[in-house]
Amino acid sequence: MTLSACGGSKSNPLGGGGGSCGGDTTKLTVGSANFPESETVADVYAEALRANGFSIDSKLNIGSREAYVPALKDCSISLIPDYTGNLLQYLDKSSTATSPDEVNAALTKALGDQLAIGTPAPGEDSDAVVVTKATADKWNLKTIADLASHSAEVKLAAPAEFSERPGGLPGLKKNYGLDISTANFVPIADGGGPATVKALTEGQVTAADIFTTSPAIAQNNLVVLADPKHNFPPQNVVPLSNAGKKSDKLSKVLDAVSAKLTTAELISLNTAVSGSSKTEPAAAAKQWVTAQGLDKPIA
Repeated sequence: MTLSACGGSKSNPLGGGGGSCGGDTTKLTVGSANFPESETVADVYAEALRANGFSIDSKLNIGSREAYVPALKDCSISLIPDYTGNLLQYLDKSSTATSPDEVNAALTKALGDQLAIGTPAPGEDSDAVVVTKATADKWNLKTIADLASHSAEVKLAAPAEFSERPGGLPGLKKNYGLDISTANFVPIADGGGPATVKALTEGQVTAADIFTTSPAIAQNNLVVLADPKHNFPPQNVVPLSNAGKKSDKLSKVLDAVSAKLTTAELISLNTAVSGSSKTEPAAAAKQWVTAQGLDKPIA
């Protein structure tokens, strides 16, 4: 969510066809979306699962939910990290759940018989409308609603699907009156990453969809506009799997990982990957798993 994805397979990671939905539940293919936080958390899952006797393959940088949810259903992949609120909106566009408990309950109902989730992590990485401090000071911006009166002047950068998702442009218009025209919407496919941040800090756009665990917010003194109407629902990290691959052993390992994934730890992982050390996601994940004591079989 925070930076353009790096590492892993770059072209057609899913290949063709589907995978096997039956057989050995200890043989799994872990996938990720096409941004580093997803890749890093996927690598965390993979490391912890290998330490517990699972045979793991990886297919990283798949793309958005529109690509990876079908891949889960046809078993091209077995498991992927996701985010509770956006996953719910993808599966049930009519959902009005806003609190974490409401979202989790609604999500469980919306999964159907092909998908399953583990226990959501306490760590949350939510979409946010972000502006520069100069823009916030100039227009006295505190909340997304404060930006509405400047709609005609606002160029907003976000992933292409943000233009249609309920929490994207439609939600901003419905909840806050922030009406971004097609001409003023700038699609950038790096999930709020370097290209998006650069467009914002260099003045190419006025606002951007950047995720709240992005180190770039603090690094660039950016301002997150408050979302009092919960246009963006809770976004706790949650392992999403094909239901046929779920097992007690898998749940035990993933729940142990989730318990350690606080928001602070997500920011720490993101900083390792995108900060001055520029650690590869797989290496950052391995270091984190070891530091958290998850590199050995869970009793």
